[in-house]
Amino acid sequence: MNSNIKFDMHCHTDEGSLDGKVEIADYIKLLKSQGFGGMLVTDHDSYNGFRYYRDNLKDKIKDFVVLKGIEYDTVDAGHILVILPKGVKLPIMECRGLPVKLLIDIVHRHGGILGPAHPCGERHLSFTRTRAYKKNPDIMKRFDFLEAFNSCESVNSNMNARRLAFEYKLSMFGGSDSHSTDCIGTAYTVFKEDIQTEDDLINYVKKRKALDYGGTYYQGTVKEKIGVLNHVLVEGFWFYNRFASLYRGHKRRAALALLKH
Repeated sequence: MNSNIKFDMHCHTDEGSLDGKVEIADYIKLLKSQGFGGMLVTDHDSYNGFRYYRDNLKDKIKDFVVLKGIEYDTVDAGHILVILPKGVKLPIMECRGLPVKLLIDIVHRHGGILGPAHPCGERHLSFTRTRAYKKNPDIMKRFDFLEAFNSCESVNSNMNARRLAFEYKLSMFGGSDSHSTDCIGTAYTVFKEDIQTEDDLINYVKKRKALDYGGTYYQGTVKEKIGVLNHVLVEGFWFYNRFASLYRGHKRRAALALLKH
């Protein structure tokens, strides 16, 4: 049994995210060298990073836990981190564009947990900066956790996320949101009990057990580099997400139909 195990709870890989620059094998090596015992793979609308680990690395990696998660792009509530029970496969999770209320229903119906990534960050990308939250802030009550420290966010963004977690009595995660090597390991979540599977994590959060989180701020983000032009990039992403959601409408409807059988 390994208590006080340290995880990075927000990780993007080259195999699973279009903007990920680090192969998952290198990601694992870097985290292990920094004293981490595990990671939650949270690629954008894709499980490909975790699949690569499962098919090519799992039998070779020792003393390190890799959990399957996803950062889901909703149509109305920004980015949501989702963890499903071990063995539960939902193709809909790889079809961006669900409204957040439906996403919550689906995840909870199948025994999973979910919560907003960087909830007080950029417009459109972060839950409190979206129309779903402005229309009904109490949707927060239906989440299981939130990301209270994100290395790529500002001090104010993380402070506001922490306040939100206290207000709604949600578990708080720390995650680096790393896409490149120099950001890996800049944030952590420490669990007080052994976490070996997605089921362990889900049960831990549902029982509201104590955890620690924190980290350091990463200065190499795109918004740090391009300044005011980041606003243009964020608005461009909003249009991209809307278009991609419409484009994947047929695939999403087919995946939803599978849930009814």
